[in-house]
Amino acid sequence: MLKFVKQNLEQIDGVEVYPIISLLIFFIFFAALFWWVFTAKKQHIKEVSNLPLDDSISNNNTL
Repeated sequence: MLKFVKQNLEQIDGVEVYPIISLLIFFIFFAALFWWVFTAKKQHIKEVSNLPLDDSISNNNTL
């Protein structure tokens, strides 16, 4: 199965750039996420983490 895919991909010009682009997108996304986590305000993180436990928000899906 893999040899059929490999033979088809070898015949495409410039196909070697696609893994590099996908690695760059992966790295940039997680580097940005890592940066956001460490620069986020502690109050915002605390507020968002308590949302599932907050009873003051009315739920429209009640029976």
